[in-house]
Amino acid sequence: MNGVAPFQIRPMTTSDVEGVAKLQKLAFPPPFSEDLHWDIEHLLRHVEVFPTGQFVAIREDQIVGSCSNAIISEERWQGHGSWGATVGGPYIRNHSDFGSTLYGLDITVAPSSRRLGIGRAFYAARYQFVRSYSLIRYGTGCRLPDYQTHCATLGPISTEQYANMVVTRELTDRTLTPLLSYGLTFLGVIENYMEDVESGDAAALLEWLP
Repeated sequence: MNGVAPFQIRPMTTSDVEGVAKLQKLAFPPPFSEDLHWDIEHLLRHVEVFPTGQFVAIREDQIVGSCSNAIISEERWQGHGSWGATVGGPYIRNHSDFGSTLYGLDITVAPSSRRLGIGRAFYAARYQFVRSYSLIRYGTGCRLPDYQTHCATLGPISTEQYANMVVTRELTDRTLTPLLSYGLTFLGVIENYMEDVESGDAAALLEWLP
């Protein structure tokens, strides 16, 4: 091995959006709601209003990952509302170039290209953006995709209990566990964050400070 990553991270362009939209369906199959997938119009809007904050991963000349973001105000961050109320829906109508927080909307990685470090590389790009533009933080609401499976198998617990058990490493969640390893701090759970059966409609609120 020569230590060179088998992929490249670069800014998303308008010519990428069709491939990114197709990747959504591949990476997030049912029971994840198709209503929550980005479509071409959403992605074109992201590139239009915040071109420096959207990224793709390229492997062997194919789009194998995407990373969507917005900047939100300090008031919206402190309010910790639902996904739609926080970012303004899929067209990110609450994006503000003058906000305080880079808010992570989505990371998508093709199943065939997982475990290559693409997610970690996207987070490195996000953290670098926060530093470069002197923002206060990176923040996001993280899915809890193994929550419902845990409840069905071992008995019901609250999403707050589940998230805390993942944080203390009593449980492993395929999304929250890796994100915690990227240096993010768990702040609590947002109930009714979005329609997400696997996560009990909740999300873990996470923050990274430069």
